[in-house]
Amino acid sequence: MIHANANFSGTFPFAPQFTAAAGFQMHYVDEGPRDGEVVLCLHGEPTWGYLFRHLIATLRPTHRVIVPDHMGFGKSETPSNRSYWLHDHIDNLERFILELDLRDITLVMHDFGGPVGMGIAARYPDRIRRVIPANGPTPFGQAGMFDRAKANTAISPWFQWILKAEGEGTLETVLEQLGYNILSTLKLNGFENNAIINDSFIDAYGAPFATPIDCLGAIGWAKGFANGTHRFEVPDAAAIREIRGKPALAIWGGADRTLHAEHFLPLFAELFPEAPIEILPDAGHYCFEDKPEEISGLIRDFLNRT
Repeated sequence: MIHANANFSGTFPFAPQFTAAAGFQMHYVDEGPRDGEVVLCLHGEPTWGYLFRHLIATLRPTHRVIVPDHMGFGKSETPSNRSYWLHDHIDNLERFILELDLRDITLVMHDFGGPVGMGIAARYPDRIRRVIPANGPTPFGQAGMFDRAKANTAISPWFQWILKAEGEGTLETVLEQLGYNILSTLKLNGFENNAIINDSFIDAYGAPFATPIDCLGAIGWAKGFANGTHRFEVPDAAAIREIRGKPALAIWGGADRTLHAEHFLPLFAELFPEAPIEILPDAGHYCFEDKPEEISGLIRDFLNRT
């Protein structure tokens, strides 16, 4: 876990907030006017709220931007007596949202933040105002969801590595060293903007994984995929109808080697057939790092026109 006040040479200058609503110290950023529309940003593997630093700066003059770190990631606690499956993260976020009584939420979701956010949408569709996945899947009961995920796995180096490492019994051994191999992990998944790499950047993404115990969150997400432990939330018919009526925007880095647009954007289009889709050909999986200004502008403009 990173020190609460670490700001990585001023690149993450946001006051740390904490809540124990989910049974551990969960860190979050809460910037902007308290009466502003809520934009809830959900990160994935192996990142944390740092991923959204440019978006926070862009939106906080007009919106209340809330960015939690999932259990085992970023500045949040990594309890050794908890499990780190998808449904655990959904449960944690549910308690977080109820504790802060967040409503009219615009979901901004990256990587496994997609299934976590859509899990919340299934449970509380009335609290959701807009849905914005950015290289994040939107599973919501679509019939072909698992077939598409399987097809994606066949061409994804990251998921192929997970399956191989789990089969050989080396997955924990490698991911316990994530603090040392963070840059190669980011590159494997599809990270294109080498110009942004400096000591502060590497420190920000490596610091949460300083010891093997600190890596339990990252290990849990990978292991849950390998052994099929993650449970996706299944929405009822009423939730599907309600969420279908929300404004939505998909943003996708076309150079993503982990979550390929050809397999995951159809899930979004099936749920939101009229919604715009913005594909950024030169952006990879970590699109918020590859095209921060462009993506922040797309989201700001979408909020303003909906």
